[in-house]
Amino acid sequence: MTTFYYAPGTCALAVRIALEEAQLPYTLERLDFASAQQRSPDYLAINPKGRVPALVTHEGVITETPALLAYVAQICPQAQLAPATPFGFARMQELNSYLASTVHVAHAHRLRGNRWADDPAAIAAMQRKVSANMRDCFAYLEMQYLQGPWVLGEQFTVSDAYLFTVSTWLKNDDVDIAQFPKVQAHQQRMLARPAVQRAMA
Repeated sequence: MTTFYYAPGTCALAVRIALEEAQLPYTLERLDFASAQQRSPDYLAINPKGRVPALVTHEGVITETPALLAYVAQICPQAQLAPATPFGFARMQELNSYLASTVHVAHAHRLRGNRWADDPAAIAAMQRKVSANMRDCFAYLEMQYLQGPWVLGEQFTVSDAYLFTVSTWLKNDDVDIAQFPKVQAHQQRMLARPAVQRAMA
């Protein structure tokens, strides 16, 4: 049985949506970040990074959201959660990499500035940039993607789960999603999907 480790409010939601879309059987293990459960010896034995998400499969453990999304799409090809062509798959990975390496990092400066600096003034300066950086990221996403109902066009993919998850952070980052009509409409389409509803329940 596949076991999925997650925490509410994190990027793990994207993978949980993908698991639900793929109708892949799995068990849930919720980590309590408030009590630093992600740093417990038991969890560090599973994921030494001390972060979520992590997926325990019969072949071993997989971490990092883009890798997990690609894995779910590939082990459940009947769900058609990734483009079939090499170019389309690479385009999906391009977007997922951007969400992980740029957008998520921009967001993380608000709550986890101590990853990059110890000086309180430096951390405060990073926090002040979060809203502007997130607006810039979503302006790029609004312009370069969402040329159809879904983030890559006509086909729903695991990238939709990832973009949706990251878009739910905008409010707490003091960014009005209404500035990005395509992203806002995408978020509403996602909320109407049964798999998203199950993942968020």
